[in-house]
Amino acid sequence: MAKLYFSYSAMNAGKSTLLLQAAYNYQERGMATLLLVSAIDLRTRKGEIASRIGIRRDAEIFSHADDLFEFVGAKLAVTRHACVFIDEAQWMSEAQVWQAARIADELGVPVMCYGLRTDFQGKLFPGSAALLAIADELREVRTICWCGKKATMVVRLGEDGKPVEEGEQIFVGGNESYVSLCRRHWKLRDLGPR
Repeated sequence: MAKLYFSYSAMNAGKSTLLLQAAYNYQERGMATLLLVSAIDLRTRKGEIASRIGIRRDAEIFSHADDLFEFVGAKLAVTRHACVFIDEAQWMSEAQVWQAARIADELGVPVMCYGLRTDFQGKLFPGSAALLAIADELREVRTICWCGKKATMVVRLGEDGKPVEEGEQIFVGGNESYVSLCRRHWKLRDLGPR
């Protein structure tokens, strides 16, 4: 039976790298995969999943208006995919998470979602909240704080390099905009030696 998976972490844990490696493993065995990325992700070329270590692959783009069940169903009618991979899954809507579950349940294709658990204010993203609630399997991808403890939180930085306390939940950025910290240092807004 196909399952809905959610691999989550703070920023810079290697989620996209893991996604690309898993997709490659399928491809290496002659199985087609369908890679999806949110239209919100503007850190790289549109329609591309890229990791910080330099590996990248083209992906289909989805927006909040898309019905993922219908979208994937149409793709499967043309090519049988062994697995669906979704990067930046935190930006899925709750409805899209349920659509991803339908892909696994009704179409029999595993769906592997990768994304952040919480935002810079320690609040769940809508997609992450729904995935944590209904995914068949949850996998934490670990990264570390500057102190060596497990980083579970993320701080957003302003243009001055100092932590920002307020703002929109979604602000696309990389290492220049975010720092992953353990909960203790997140509460203190202690960025450590820089």
